[in-house]
Amino acid sequence: MSRSSKSITFKEVSLDFVSLFFPHYCYGCNRALVKGEDTLCTFCLMDLPRTGYHLQEENPIKNRLTGRLPIKHVWAYLKFRKAGFVQHLLHQLKYNNHPEVGVKLGKAYGYELAKAGYTNEFDLIVPVPLHTSRKQKRGYNQSAKFAEGLGVFLEAPCDDSISVRRISTSTQTKKTKLGRWQNVAEVFDLADTTKVDGKRILLVDDVITTGATIEACGQHLIAKGCKELSIACLAEAQ
Repeated sequence: MSRSSKSITFKEVSLDFVSLFFPHYCYGCNRALVKGEDTLCTFCLMDLPRTGYHLQEENPIKNRLTGRLPIKHVWAYLKFRKAGFVQHLLHQLKYNNHPEVGVKLGKAYGYELAKAGYTNEFDLIVPVPLHTSRKQKRGYNQSAKFAEGLGVFLEAPCDDSISVRRISTSTQTKKTKLGRWQNVAEVFDLADTTKVDGKRILLVDDVITTGATIEACGQHLIAKGCKELSIACLAEAQ
């Protein structure tokens, strides 16, 4: 056996030994992860409440945004239910300092999109931005983490610096449809318009409800020369 083979074998044994006494746990169900798993266990990944919207020509959120934005594809990966499993995952992502949950779910959905033939469909992936103060407090943009994971299988770069939020707004939770739109109507801008000009862009957010945030952010991209706009959200809230 070569020295490199011995080294690899020793490393694998060492990792197995450490995981035996200090196991990593699934952020979904809190069960110990087995070898080959990370962040979420196989059971939680299999049981995700998927929408399947990327397999449908028409879907509820695309219908909701049609006429408000010139859009090609509109998808949401998961169905959000209050006090449900997806809300738990989003809480881990947004408030418990687990950005890896967003990356993992992004990779999972990116794989499904690639399998459905959507590779080479986008030139750029742009996450809906957080205001600087909120991003500094959280340490990262949760939508950017989901976008980062999507990019792995969609073979498109993710740029978290293009779209910016000029104004720190109050939370959209419990606002009416009109209130949500008024809350975000003038808050977005672009840091560099040359990066979006003539590009096929996938705009990414964590949760879509009325679509007010996506609409406001997407309008800036279209106005600054985006050639084709598509949307992907981690979850759809109803």
